[in-house]
Amino acid sequence: MRFEELTHPYFIGEIGINHNGDIQIAKKLMDAAFACNWDCVKFQKRNPDVCVPEKQKGVIRDTPWGQMTYLDYKYKVEFGKEEYDFISEYAQRKPIDWSVSVWDIDSLKFISEYNVPFIKIPSSHITNNELILEVCKTNLPIAISTGMSTISEIDKAVEIILSNSDCKPLIMHCNSSYPTPRDEMNLRNIITLQDRYDCPIGYSGHEDDLMPSSIAISLGVKVVERHITLSHELWGTDQKSSLEIMGMDMLKKRSDDIEIILGSYEKTVTKSELPIREKLRKL
Repeated sequence: MRFEELTHPYFIGEIGINHNGDIQIAKKLMDAAFACNWDCVKFQKRNPDVCVPEKQKGVIRDTPWGQMTYLDYKYKVEFGKEEYDFISEYAQRKPIDWSVSVWDIDSLKFISEYNVPFIKIPSSHITNNELILEVCKTNLPIAISTGMSTISEIDKAVEIILSNSDCKPLIMHCNSSYPTPRDEMNLRNIITLQDRYDCPIGYSGHEDDLMPSSIAISLGVKVVERHITLSHELWGTDQKSSLEIMGMDMLKKRSDDIEIILGSYEKTVTKSELPIREKLRKL
């Protein structure tokens, strides 16, 4: 797939680590995304030993599985080969696309063994030039989120990708707060990105409602990504700013309505207006 060739918004359900290490929760979220006519589900892949800062590794954390070190917790919720083999096979059966955000080169090498349609670079790694260069070597389309980033940092990441890849990156407007305060969403930045880059633009939303995503769609984004969950009451920091199944369904239907309502760029006399025109126009 090439993001620039999309003619309708492409919906990504960000499962992330909302599965809490349980493949059955992941499966149910894949079922939900498929049932709501979303296009893709996405996970996050990390090597915890590489990604967790040394000072955090031994910190004791309360979890649903009891007290454990932060490093052990990260391994507890990390899917490995057995789970991703299942995800890959199950996605083909639905069918639905699936992919991941990669947080380190080890994870990129791991996921390169699977047939994913694109690779995502999360906001936290938009300045990781080494990782971006390695992702370019896969020759897969690349999506980058821009949360926490200055325009010069985005410029640099886009420059690296355009210089080392055959595909234009998907640049996703994003605010990395969970949930994002309404006065910090700055959706007009979507227009800024559209004007600044000759690349497809998307929206990765962390709000706790539907309106900002709907506005982003009306502004012409190619891709909408939202965290998804079975319940806001599940354990985990991302759950409350995620869409439950009813919200997923509502957002997709709202998007379809937006596409219909926006209609054509051409000014015409519409079919329903013709009899009214005939009745009311004297000249």
